[in-house]
Amino acid sequence: MSEQNLPDKDEAAGRAMRAADDTHKHLAQLFSPKATDAGQEVISRVQGMWGSGKPGESGDTSGFEGMRRVISLTGSTEPPFGGWFDDVADRMAELVPGFATRVMVHRGEITFFVDRDKLLELAKHLRDDEALRFEICVSVSGVHYPEQTGHELHAVFHLLSMTYNRRIRLEVEVSEDYPHLPSLVPVYPMANFHERETWDMFGIIFDGHPALTRILMPDDWVGHPQRKDYPLGGIPVEFKGAVVPPADDRRSYNR
Repeated sequence: MSEQNLPDKDEAAGRAMRAADDTHKHLAQLFSPKATDAGQEVISRVQGMWGSGKPGESGDTSGFEGMRRVISLTGSTEPPFGGWFDDVADRMAELVPGFATRVMVHRGEITFFVDRDKLLELAKHLRDDEALRFEICVSVSGVHYPEQTGHELHAVFHLLSMTYNRRIRLEVEVSEDYPHLPSLVPVYPMANFHERETWDMFGIIFDGHPALTRILMPDDWVGHPQRKDYPLGGIPVEFKGAVVPPADDRRSYNR
């Protein structure tokens, strides 16, 4: 084929996009009206390896006290996502239109940020639908981003399809002022202890959980230790002939 007869690159890309749309016609229904693009949202700025570098605080003994890093979130990914990601996302959007506030494809993994009000309905379809069959909730964990005002706490659900050997991640954002979301225990009973640990460490309340009690800390413990604004504190650890004080009571390292 001569060079002048080669298809225009933009035209070829447009045909590929239309073909993808014909195959995955429900992707247009994927996003909720609440959808946002976090872009490269900055969540923290870090100085040094270990210490904050602020005057009066413990020095950074790593030798990297001059290093400064800006930590930001990966932005939202627009469809088509590629491979089986499109098949799964298309079917999810067909069953529960507008469930996603954003989607992130990063390092070969896909994360669906889910509207809290549609989480339970979506989970049931993910488990039961023949084209999806995510039979197992492998784990539930929490993340705390104090800088994200209004959606500081994230609950993360890792799902596995044994039938198709696929893994996806669901992430739901809640605020510190109202940290409630539906429990997935009615759909995935094995999430029971994972949700208890997430409540214990981060304070995310799973409505409908059969027994949302502490699992690592004592029942009368105050606060949630894995939140980033939780003080280091700690309790003294006693050994024979010695006591290791809490982290906040240890000496500062000054040059």
